[in-house]
Amino acid sequence: MQLQLGELDQKLGIELEEASIERVVARMPVAGNRQPYGQLHGGASLAFGEFLGSWAASLHAAPLGKVAVGVEISATHHRAAREGQVTGVATPLHLGQRLTTHQIQITDNSGHLLSTIRVTNLLVDPN
Repeated sequence: MQLQLGELDQKLGIELEEASIERVVARMPVAGNRQPYGQLHGGASLAFGEFLGSWAASLHAAPLGKVAVGVEISATHHRAAREGQVTGVATPLHLGQRLTTHQIQITDNSGHLLSTIRVTNLLVDPN
């Protein structure tokens, strides 16, 4: 499966590092994704989590002849980042025939947990 970054993914500066059904890893810069107070924007973290969870679901869906569409996302932001890059790791909580759920953990350069995100995708027939 060929990775295609969407327009928002490109604007966020996301770079994919690893992709398998069991684990998807990517990095994103903090610079350019900050809120007015100088911290990583929570919305940028959610978009990053959505990228990771949706890409992971798509890897599971492809062999089934399906595509993944997001139906739910939730996040807890544990601490802030002001500089450097953040790393997101998506791992499956459930890989079904119709639904997938992934947990995404976003950490800073020092390995501190910044956010925990959960993404659920529905697997549907393409078009």
